[in-house]
Amino acid sequence: MSRDQGCADVVIVGGGVIGSAAAWRLAERGRSVVLLEQFGPGHRRGASHGSSRIYRQAYDGEFYTALAARALPLWRALEDAAGTSVLTLTGAVDHGLPGALAAKARALAALGIPYELLEPERAGRRWPGIRFDTQVLHHPDAGRLHADRSVQALSRAAGKTGADIRHGVAVRGIRTTATGVEVITDDDVVAGRHVVVAAGAWTRPVIDAARLDAVPELPRLRTTQEQPAHFAPVTDDDWPSFVHHPGAGLAAEGIYGLGSGDGIKIGEHGTGPVVDPETRDHRPDPAGVARLVDYATAWLPGVDPGSVTADTCLYTTTPDSNFVVDRIGDVTVAAGFSGHGFKFAPAIGELVADLVDGKVRAPEPFRFGTREAVAAR
Repeated sequence: MSRDQGCADVVIVGGGVIGSAAAWRLAERGRSVVLLEQFGPGHRRGASHGSSRIYRQAYDGEFYTALAARALPLWRALEDAAGTSVLTLTGAVDHGLPGALAAKARALAALGIPYELLEPERAGRRWPGIRFDTQVLHHPDAGRLHADRSVQALSRAAGKTGADIRHGVAVRGIRTTATGVEVITDDDVVAGRHVVVAAGAWTRPVIDAARLDAVPELPRLRTTQEQPAHFAPVTDDDWPSFVHHPGAGLAAEGIYGLGSGDGIKIGEHGTGPVVDPETRDHRPDPAGVARLVDYATAWLPGVDPGSVTADTCLYTTTPDSNFVVDRIGDVTVAAGFSGHGFKFAPAIGELVADLVDGKVRAPEPFRFGTREAVAAR
């Protein structure tokens, strides 16, 4: 084993969207950054791959709504820095249980974010590819992110400002030293003044293998294999991002959806089986695929239900669906983002940089500790 020369300001473990965003924001501040990612560029083993993720600002409360709004100018700044487009604003619509819409409308109104409430018939004329069951909440400052291009752009922007991005480097341990930390890989010991663990489904194993003077108290992190599906559109209509909340016309699981280069993507939230990220089979569950086909048949007249193509990805979530973004000693952890975290990535990267720099304390919903109550979203 060789010892890496020098000492970085920050070593980041994990090169998905969150780790890459943290590398970009830290390098922008002039910090020396080494990012270690165990897989190759563009891999499909984690939670950051694919052609699409929803960007929206409509949440039940002001906390996440404000965080999503903060992310928007940062996504645009990333596009300028990387010289590529990652975010397309198509607008977003929520429909279903009226109470779910009302909470989101209140949060948008409180923050001065434009929105409108539409009757189903009017919404159906505007977006004929979707069948709506109740009043519809539409907000225009929403749309879709290209997931693969977003991660590539973050890595490129971080590299342009001096970050050292290393792929194919698995972390085997982290230990506290007199000057910070040492991150142990198969071939090197990478010294840093601070370490950021943003390893997605591998966060718990990385922390459990670490020998630290101050140990982060993580909540339970649950990793499941989810299976969104894509359908071929049958019209040339513009598709908004959409969320169909159960409780009105929809008796089954809630559904999210959006347009993408691979077709119209829909999925259930957090219904897949619990898996080990090292041994999962990557095979979609036929029953889950059948549910998505049934949904498309009933609610999406703008797609061909027989054209279904299913995929799998990892979800790693906390019990209350809040993220973990907190610091103890020379260690910051960013975890639990699956299901709704991708849209926030540059804002989370900025928060991580603030924590590393000692400028802020973690927001209360993101702090270490055990959170067992499920939060309404």
